[in-house]
Amino acid sequence: MSASVQTDLHSALAWPFFEDHHRVLASDIESWAATHLRDVPHDDVDATCRKLVRDLGAAGWLKYGVGGTAYGGHGDGIDARAVCLLRETLAKHSGLADFALAMQGLGSGAISLAGTHEQKSRYLPRVANGTALAAFALSEPDAGSDVAALALSARLDGDDWVLDGEKTWISNGGIADFYVVFARTGEAPGARGISAFIVDADTPGLQIAERIDVIAPHPLARLHFAGARVPRSQLLGTPGEGFKIAMRTLDIFRTSVAAASLGFARRAMAEGLTRAASRKMFGQTLGDFQLTQAKLAQMALTIDSSALLVYRAAWLRDQGENVTREAAMAKWHASEGAQQVIDAAVQLWGGMGVQSGTVVETLYREIRALRIYEGATEVQQLIVGRDVLKAHAASMEQAR
Repeated sequence: MSASVQTDLHSALAWPFFEDHHRVLASDIESWAATHLRDVPHDDVDATCRKLVRDLGAAGWLKYGVGGTAYGGHGDGIDARAVCLLRETLAKHSGLADFALAMQGLGSGAISLAGTHEQKSRYLPRVANGTALAAFALSEPDAGSDVAALALSARLDGDDWVLDGEKTWISNGGIADFYVVFARTGEAPGARGISAFIVDADTPGLQIAERIDVIAPHPLARLHFAGARVPRSQLLGTPGEGFKIAMRTLDIFRTSVAAASLGFARRAMAEGLTRAASRKMFGQTLGDFQLTQAKLAQMALTIDSSALLVYRAAWLRDQGENVTREAAMAKWHASEGAQQVIDAAVQLWGGMGVQSGTVVETLYREIRALRIYEGATEVQQLIVGRDVLKAHAASMEQAR
């Protein structure tokens, strides 16, 4: 790991977005990651993710994604800046370690936000200590970006909700101990008729229909629900509140996707600098060429602008502000920017940049999914555009 990666983050920590405990956290997670994530195996991804969750829990990192000290969390609520710092650092060292931490937070976030005392007590401490794996089951074969179009149904039958339908692209699918599942309960059309449920993995009627392989391997599956009976006590919030719960959860963790993108970009920048400073060609180093310097300058600009957007969104969320627009901007810019930075690093490494197993080749595969999951870039653009128009309309109305 290049010293420039740590230096860049250290410089960012001086920004007023952070408090002293964030700076201590950043130093501590960097030290831990440098020691524990040197050679993360990828031959058995399921086993590796389970071990990473246990290790992250034992080290105390997972508690930052859990709300409530009474339930194993670090504070009364989820500290978005802390989660972002953790994801940025873990992503620099290991994409699977970042994934493991992220899914614990995303998979249990709805419980932190909307769960009852009994629900929180049952699930959150195990999430925080790494003994239970969580998953967030929102996407469906015909309802990805358009969440309001989801079709998985839940009907009340006595003391149980009965779930029928499918979910797909579910991270931690197949290894999770429980899933937060969003289903149509029909209180109203569209988004207003969706509810959220906690579904244990061993629930009769819930099957892992298919394991899905992707270019950066991690546990991913299609789930099938056939008369899966879920007790009334497993409903999160009230019927019809599921869409709001999902969006509140995504507002927290969408910003952390941007932070992971930033971590990947910082690692790519460090690898690009190493190559530029050491590669000899035509009697000088690669870095002596103005074309290379221009490329490195663009990479640095992209990284700094992404960092500013990421930690603005995280800071605003920690101040209690609605950050739908800011989180969308951060996720859009950081994930697209990281793709550009990583591509530039691959180019600097030349033929070795596309050799399987090299750092930049791994980063190239890791970053691609981040431009899609938790809302594709095009969805983030729609969110920002609509919010800009809404704000303009409101200002015009005030001026009248």
